[in-house]
Amino acid sequence: MNTNNSGATTSIKGKIPMDENEEEDIWRKYQAREEEIERRKMAVKEKVQQRLGYAEEATRSLTQKMEELEIMGDPMRKEVGMLRKKIDMANRDVKSLSQSCQKKEKEYKEILEAFDEKNKEKAHLVSILMELLAESERVRVKKLEEINKTVGSLR
Repeated sequence: MNTNNSGATTSIKGKIPMDENEEEDIWRKYQAREEEIERRKMAVKEKVQQRLGYAEEATRSLTQKMEELEIMGDPMRKEVGMLRKKIDMANRDVKSLSQSCQKKEKEYKEILEAFDEKNKEKAHLVSILMELLAESERVRVKKLEEINKTVGSLR
């Protein structure tokens, strides 16, 4: 970005002025997106934790009920055993989903770090480009002035 005499910055092409308000708007939008991602991530995490807690509580409750049924010698023992197996499978699935969620969070953080790094690299390269363009412009103006003097002295 280049700052002209009015204090506004310009884009890479140098023709579209970008004032501080636009830069702040872009930054606010970026921050808002990051906050929304974080909110969604936390909501998913809370949902998983809630379901995990529910599944564990249900398992404890059903285990207790199973023991009560066994004591009574209920003829529905097989059905209860099948349900208990299904609950155990659901509990394993919940644990697997929790691990997957944690893995995705780690991947998200790594990707976010890579994104930030590339963004910094881009900003650095843009600043180098702007310096090169300014230097090129100065050299061309100087050459034009020299040519103009030469042409003027030939008259």
